Amino acid sequence: MQGFAGFLWLLNLALILFSGFALIDAATRREDAYRAADKQTKPFWLIILGLAFLVSMIFGILSFLPILGLIATIVYMVDVRPALRGLPGGGRSRRGSSSDGPYGPYNGGR
Repeated sequence: MQGFAGFLWLLNLALILFSGFALIDAATRREDAYRAADKQTKPFWLIILGLAFLVSMIFGILSFLPILGLIATIVYMVDVRPALRGLPGGGRSRRGSSSDGPYGPYNGGR
């Protein structure tokens, strides 16, 4: 029985890490990328994935709520994340220099 408990502990840890990764990934994407990919808004996904992470931290894997959180995390990872990554720049927040124009950095006409 102790081996099964260890397996469930590892499974719960994997669920926590998976939902945490999805939450961090969703937080680093630009707000306008969600609209450009025709997906739900960034605050929507942050709330859903934050709840999934919190529920997986509080409840065990055999409860009903972590399974719902796992489903939401899987939907983000297989549907929303690839759509965001398919956008120019990968939908990531990036800080450009002051010489960046709409088509990239200005190189002085060279």
